Amino acid sequence: MSTRRSRRRQGLAAAAVAVPLSLALAGGAFAAPPDHSSAGGNPPAHSQAGGRNAPDVEARVKPIIKKGQREFRDLNANGTIDTYEDWTKPTDKRVADLVSRMTLEEKAGLMLIDTLNAECDQATQTRGVPGPNAAKFIDDQYMHRFIFRNTVTSADKAVCGKPGSGFGATTSVTPSEAATFMNTIQEMSEGTRLGIPVLYKSNARNHIDPDARAGINESAGAMSAFPKEAGIAAAALGEEARTTGADPTTGDMSVVEDFAEVMGDEWSSIGLRGMYGYMADLSTEPRWYRTHETFTEDADLNANIMKTLVGTLQGPIDAHGVSLSPDSDVALTMKHFPGGGPQELGLDPHYSFGKTQVYPGGAFGEHLKPFEAAIDAGVSAIMPYYGAPIDLTYDGVTYDNTGMAFSNQIVNDLLRDKLGFQGYVNSDTGIITDRAWGLETNTVPERVAAAINSGTDTLSGFNDVQTIIDLVESDKVSEERVTLAAERLLTPMFQMGLFENPYVDPAVADATVGSAEHREVGLDVQRKSAVLLQNNTTEDGDTALPLTKGSTVYILGDFNEAAVAAEGFTVINGNKLVDGKRPSAADADYAIINVTAKNTNTNTFDSRAAAADPGTPVNPIVMPGTAALDGQHKFGAEDVCVSYDTGAPCTDNGLRFGGSVPWESSILDFSGMEQSQSWQVVPALSDVQQVMNEVGAENTVLHVYFRQPFVLDEASGLRDAGAIVAGFGISDTALMDVLSGDFTPQGKMPFALAGTRAAVEQQYSDLPGYKETDDGELFPFGFGLTYED
Repeated sequence: MSTRRSRRRQGLAAAAVAVPLSLALAGGAFAAPPDHSSAGGNPPAHSQAGGRNAPDVEARVKPIIKKGQREFRDLNANGTIDTYEDWTKPTDKRVADLVSRMTLEEKAGLMLIDTLNAECDQATQTRGVPGPNAAKFIDDQYMHRFIFRNTVTSADKAVCGKPGSGFGATTSVTPSEAATFMNTIQEMSEGTRLGIPVLYKSNARNHIDPDARAGINESAGAMSAFPKEAGIAAAALGEEARTTGADPTTGDMSVVEDFAEVMGDEWSSIGLRGMYGYMADLSTEPRWYRTHETFTEDADLNANIMKTLVGTLQGPIDAHGVSLSPDSDVALTMKHFPGGGPQELGLDPHYSFGKTQVYPGGAFGEHLKPFEAAIDAGVSAIMPYYGAPIDLTYDGVTYDNTGMAFSNQIVNDLLRDKLGFQGYVNSDTGIITDRAWGLETNTVPERVAAAINSGTDTLSGFNDVQTIIDLVESDKVSEERVTLAAERLLTPMFQMGLFENPYVDPAVADATVGSAEHREVGLDVQRKSAVLLQNNTTEDGDTALPLTKGSTVYILGDFNEAAVAAEGFTVINGNKLVDGKRPSAADADYAIINVTAKNTNTNTFDSRAAAADPGTPVNPIVMPGTAALDGQHKFGAEDVCVSYDTGAPCTDNGLRFGGSVPWESSILDFSGMEQSQSWQVVPALSDVQQVMNEVGAENTVLHVYFRQPFVLDEASGLRDAGAIVAGFGISDTALMDVLSGDFTPQGKMPFALAGTRAAVEQQYSDLPGYKETDDGELFPFGFGLTYED
């Protein structure tokens, strides 16, 4: 088992000094854009194999060869230390040697990545065991990259789920069970002909998310919980303002470092060494339901965050342009290139009605900034989005209306040649069978060929190696291109030391995940993330916040009564009905209400149904040359479900990834959402208004969870509250620390808020804020009060 210790535990993070870009340039790593045949930098052996000291070597299936005091894994069991098995050799030499030994099948298998979850033995109720797909993927499809979607939770909450649950994992596991499962998969992979290890990836986990969805992000479970991404940005901005005394700009990155060190510690402890993230997309389009995964609308702040995430989770970049090493916790796959924020009408390309990205403000270059920062920091991989650019010309190039992963202009010309990216390109999940936008009428093999030839190195959600083999044998894809992809994909695995020891200690996983130290760091960032939007002064000079100690507080919404009472308040719980009725708030000193909105009634949505769009029968989006996106047909009507499985449900059916029905995407105002088909205000707006009347609006404190940049419209009456706190995922404990005055609010808004639905409809999808609209902003980017204001 690996004795690798994270930089947090070693205390090395503060001492690590990144090499300035000027030195990296002088070293030749980025002196010129790489040729498409480049597989990455070629650092010396000591920077890639556990430092100048011998790495910790462990084998569980193949022999270990000793040479003096050094140990080497004999991964092909031939009794010889071959170059790819020799950790003293440079990475490029090891990669070249291994690739020269691989068959076409083995190289093509590296280009596949799909979900492989821990399952439960139904007979013994043992969690954390491989399902039947494990042998199929590893032995038959030659795969060595997988996606992990199980929730990692405590022993009392772990569940033995249904077998073969696939994409939506029904079995949840403890940290040690997750680590044991990862070790088992690594053993199976070590047992293959060449002993190539596995790299597991996951979507984001360490965040408070009341509506985590498979394919988008995972529940925090037992992992230490932080605010959603926007909350981390809010905390970074607030910390900068607090320490400088000036308006925030690009944030205090110590907040991001604290978060990333905890996350990296916990992920690596269970053997999870790769990530589908973070999202470098800008939240410039408030209607896009995935804004809850973005950090900010500001390109410069986001660039600083991406740079910090890479530097903390992968490591500081060295003179050769490499940031991965055996000390790296997690290799990142930044997404979604070239920026998935500017979705037309905010509609998401997971669905056929949302496949278009638009740039009415001409800000395409701003959306590239966070990716440029990640590339300069040495990010391991980049993921293009599903969407297709519409009417986009940038730096003299007019881009085709083709999904980003299928676009030679986007991947090879822009990402590799212009921006100098040297890692590998990982497609988003399902581009081949479900979301091949711009290639809707093409066959599956044609789509695979288009993606590979356009620069995509690994296909997510695809597990048929024979398709790639057939394409090579029919000269639709060259074997040289497959070899290049294999080189790019193997390089980070060598750099991270996985070929020496991919195993972890389950006991360490249990001790690391959700440790008391880690949870306290999470609580600290939660407190710092709260943004005080409003704190009115009454006629007698008092403000609504902080709450007066010992007062009677009425609570409504998602609150833990015990957390409120722990602060010394007498609590009237408005969530507990008495004789079928909500108790009155009239006798309380204050009311604190947790308010948000969520999507509902979308499970039955069917893009093919005749009455799917009762209010607006014609889809206003136009994508040239694409059936039903011509401005004449219904939302999503062309979703024809191209798949090997002709009985598969359509991509759009059920809107399982989130979001409203498409014709309600602009309804972000609370009054409108209360009356809509696919939004639900929680608690009901009418209940909120009644409580405010009972206790007095000036005595009402609203905590609004901004999963999206919701609109506090005037008609809703929410603006009349004595105090309004913006939250982005915060526990009741941390929130009450702020409301009680134990912690002074300091967070600053990571995105602007509109005050009207009209502003949401008028704003340009690629521009931050609402300056181009008639009504402008209610609260601008960077806004946030303290108790001293």
